[in-house]
Amino acid sequence: MARITLGSTGIFTEQNAFGALPIQRISTDDAVKLLRRAYDGGMTFFDTARAYSDSEEKLGIAFEGMREKVIIATKTGASTPEAFRRDLEQSLRLLKTDYIDIYQFHFPKQCYRPGDGTGMYECMLEAKAQGKIRHIGITNHLIGIAEEIVESGLYETLQFPFSYLSDEREIRLVEGCAKANMGFIAMKALAGGLITNSAAAYAAIAQYPNVLPIWGVQREHELEEFLGYFEHPPVLDDELKAVIENDRRELVGDFCRGCGYCMPCPQGIVINQCARISLMLRRAPSQGWLTEEWQRNMEQIENCINCGQCSAKCPYSLDTPSLLRKNLDDYRRVLSGEVSVK
Repeated sequence: MARITLGSTGIFTEQNAFGALPIQRISTDDAVKLLRRAYDGGMTFFDTARAYSDSEEKLGIAFEGMREKVIIATKTGASTPEAFRRDLEQSLRLLKTDYIDIYQFHFPKQCYRPGDGTGMYECMLEAKAQGKIRHIGITNHLIGIAEEIVESGLYETLQFPFSYLSDEREIRLVEGCAKANMGFIAMKALAGGLITNSAAAYAAIAQYPNVLPIWGVQREHELEEFLGYFEHPPVLDDELKAVIENDRRELVGDFCRGCGYCMPCPQGIVINQCARISLMLRRAPSQGWLTEEWQRNMEQIENCINCGQCSAKCPYSLDTPSLLRKNLDDYRRVLSGEVSVK
């Protein structure tokens, strides 16, 4: 198992970390069990956020009394100093700790800087001086802002979507972080569930010695796959290269990553799943997406009023209404038997 130093933070950790967004969907007992199993299996880096409902609380319960043994990163979506301070105190309380290893701005629409009039970067400096945070990080989905963040030299870590589906510009972003001695935390390393071969995903990320992937898991069998890579890390051989090449042919381009920033829809459409249902039908057991519930969800697309809110909020500038209708047409063909899936 490779270990990496996360840029100028000096944090030295296994290149195999836990993304704690999905644990908000399971019970506290199951989440605590999963988190402790992750630690026992070798994971020491855990990433969460104030926005992930009760995820922070579950981490706090799981790791109470062993704080120095784990590295915890969390995030604030605050846009005012007052909200920043409230978020920070709430995170510290829920995580049952008096410090956070990496505190990150959560998908801001700008690169916060000292003296920009918002007071936001000054809040980070204040929290660091108080010992409440140890390192200043930021997350984003917009490549232009991410590039500005790297160029600024103000942040110790950047969290950004990165997988073997990433394009050349995103690869250059990773390389830019390495040159700037800035830690790179890879979210969406499984492309929101579209990448189904975890060995290929792991081996591809391992090519970048400055990248820390945070795998979002909520089931024990998913976790065990990644824990197994501590002793038997996948090698990027011809077989896995063929998997990656095939996935890139099928997936690279205008596809929905499922990030959910388009939500909520004023018409109640589950956009972040409905806009990629065609891919999910072909990349996962299809029966789970053909239930009566999902048929109702897909038919809700007919209620789209083309308000444009989803497209305006999409980090990837997708024509979301058109993508939804294409997926609905394909879904109906699958239901009718005109198109077969696995």
